[in-house]
Amino acid sequence: MSRVPTSVSTASNHRRFSRLALAVAMALAGGAAFGQQTRTDTVPPPQDTPYSGTVTLHVDASDTAQGIFRVHETIPVKAGALTLLYPQWIPGDHSPTGPINMLAGLKLSANGKPLMWKRDEYNVYAFHVDIPDGVSALDVSFQYMSGRTDSEGFEITDLMMDMEWSKVSLYPAGYFSRDITFAPSVTLARGWQLGTALETASQSGDTVTFKPVTYNNLVDSPIYAGQYFKRVDLNPGGDTPVHLDIVADAPKYLEITPEQLKVHRALVTQAVKLFGSHHYDHYDFLFSLSDQLGGNGTEHHQSSENGLGADYFTAWSDSAPGRDLLPHEYTHSWNGKFRRPADLWTPNFNVPMGDSLLWVYEGQTQYWGYVLTARSGMWTPEQFRDALAMETANYQINRAGFQWRTLEDTTNDPTAARRSSLPYRSWQMSEDYYSGGQMMWLEVDAKLRALTRDQKSLDDFARTFFGVDNGSYVTKTYTFDDVVAALNSVAPYDWAGFLHAHVDALNPPLVDGVEATGWKLVYTDQESEYEKQYNSRPQSSRHLYNFAWSIGLTMTDKGEVNDVRWDGPAFKAGVSTGATLVAVNGHDYSSDVLKNAIAAAKNSSAPIQLLFKYQGGYRTVPVDYHGGLKYPHLVRVEGTPDYLDEIAAPRK
Repeated sequence: MSRVPTSVSTASNHRRFSRLALAVAMALAGGAAFGQQTRTDTVPPPQDTPYSGTVTLHVDASDTAQGIFRVHETIPVKAGALTLLYPQWIPGDHSPTGPINMLAGLKLSANGKPLMWKRDEYNVYAFHVDIPDGVSALDVSFQYMSGRTDSEGFEITDLMMDMEWSKVSLYPAGYFSRDITFAPSVTLARGWQLGTALETASQSGDTVTFKPVTYNNLVDSPIYAGQYFKRVDLNPGGDTPVHLDIVADAPKYLEITPEQLKVHRALVTQAVKLFGSHHYDHYDFLFSLSDQLGGNGTEHHQSSENGLGADYFTAWSDSAPGRDLLPHEYTHSWNGKFRRPADLWTPNFNVPMGDSLLWVYEGQTQYWGYVLTARSGMWTPEQFRDALAMETANYQINRAGFQWRTLEDTTNDPTAARRSSLPYRSWQMSEDYYSGGQMMWLEVDAKLRALTRDQKSLDDFARTFFGVDNGSYVTKTYTFDDVVAALNSVAPYDWAGFLHAHVDALNPPLVDGVEATGWKLVYTDQESEYEKQYNSRPQSSRHLYNFAWSIGLTMTDKGEVNDVRWDGPAFKAGVSTGATLVAVNGHDYSSDVLKNAIAAAKNSSAPIQLLFKYQGGYRTVPVDYHGGLKYPHLVRVEGTPDYLDEIAAPRK
């Protein structure tokens, strides 16, 4: 600002200063407005209008050595501006995680001549191109560079692959995804077989061409393929085919015993009995059994992506943890795909999603996943209770984060944290709408039974809410009020108040559900058989040594601390996540050495001496804990109705 001459009067000075200040303010405001206007993308918003013509899409997925998917599309076009989008908001991920960083080598051409494209200035998922006069088809080619490290999880190996169409396609902006038709095809490695919800039109050698499909259904229909493949009929004689499409690391892992086949077929039977409907023409469990391909669990309407260790069948007696994966993803065909929260439905894959009702979408699915695992016989009633005991213990002593966050606030985690590992999960929390929602829905089930003298239950809600429009797989959205209304139709109650107290309040009563079912949580110094399996499978992503209930640590099989219970004994002593435990009371670390030290400290006043390697140095931390080993179990409350065993019992 220039100096005002000294000869100017004070009043005039004030007037001039005011005018100048106003002019500056207006200029700044105008600049801000201008900046806001220009700092938005120029992507056409989606309209519910049919896209003219069919997009042909071919993916060469035969490169198992380098993991490169080579894509070619031919898109019908008209002269003028066109924007192509790479999917960003992927259903099931609940976050804007489309891997645009893995797209490379993008080239556009028409009539054999290259066309220049330009990425949108403020939207890295959008590509703009001007279509010249006389051009009716745009050729698009690029490569998708799949993850090739153990930490990322392989999407393709020498023996199998998991291919999601959202990663290997671009689509025209300005249209609902359901209004764009694709004719997809894929070339596999020599001799491979595939499973998918897509319907095959023809096959020539290793190239499979599928029937044309709308883009929303294409993205909803991934492919699992592999050298060792087996398709198992899970609904023989039924009017809607359901298959288990298995790819495995070796032929021996494909073998299924009659008893294993029986319980997997019972899963289909029990799910249909529960919901009283189905919402698919056919359904495919895409199932990888591998120690190389990345583990997975992603829902789709007529299929699901599922990945566990290679020995799922061959080590059946030792692999109860993880068996709830298939029931969980299958439940999503009803809850999440057919019925979906209104703010999670979007017209295409680049409109932001809202996650506010994930405690229904995922929380109730987590609940039914456990229940159907038990009802099908994939878990024994004892394994069901032991799994539930671990979840209950988490919410009794291992979720201090509810002092500052609500359950609903954790629905923001997929976008905020992108499912990355967190240094203090017990305090930060991470997507607790899954298991926290599960605990709430257990209490809802018990409450419905108590209100109706055990005449009705959450099963009735499931049939009322998810069982409508049998056979339809057109998405039917819902709101909070719709959930409340459906609960009230089963048994009148202040369900809005109940739900708000659990999802919108600090320190929600998430452990009340267990006692409401006639059981209570206790701790002993012995692990349940279920928890022993949970803690002893090094090939499992769930593998950890769990001392959360005692000194407040969980660790990997290598002694790396991945969580310290907030305000627990180890936390108060100064133990940090990321440290590696190397010795306990002067002895080389092993899980048994630590167990013995914790047990011995119960009868001693001396602290447990833990030697950690951390940030290039070593540090001994004395942990003053004398409560002994603690592991969660459920025991019956005598004189109360046993709703929990009723919940787990198969339906006739």
